Amino acid sequence: MPSQSFEQLAVWQKAHQYVLDIYKITKDYPKEEIFGLVNQLRRAASSITANIAEGYVRIGKKEKLRFFNISQGSLEETRNFLILSKDMGYINSEQKDILYSQASEISRMLNAYCKSVLNNIVTEFPT
Repeated sequence: MPSQSFEQLAVWQKAHQYVLDIYKITKDYPKEEIFGLVNQLRRAASSITANIAEGYVRIGKKEKLRFFNISQGSLEETRNFLILSKDMGYINSEQKDILYSQASEISRMLNAYCKSVLNNIVTEFPT
């Protein structure tokens, strides 16, 4: 059965958990990074789910795919900031690897969702 809202999309649910994890981990960053790296990382992470939600309600394939592509870009942006965070000593390798693994799963799900949109398959991923 097709989803009734973006919140029912498994990809949105996974991405939402990723955003929560990003917020949680950045609480421990130095105070001088609040308006720098913390802000950039949180904004990029929250953009992932925001663009999934916006793309969900778009009617045309082209528009849907544009928002899902923006979501992918924001996901990659968070990966960049995670590398920087590790290199700056704000997170350790294990924390980076866990978040990277989550990002990889979300990326695969977004790619699959985009393929289903391209192929006119109106189906959702089960939760």
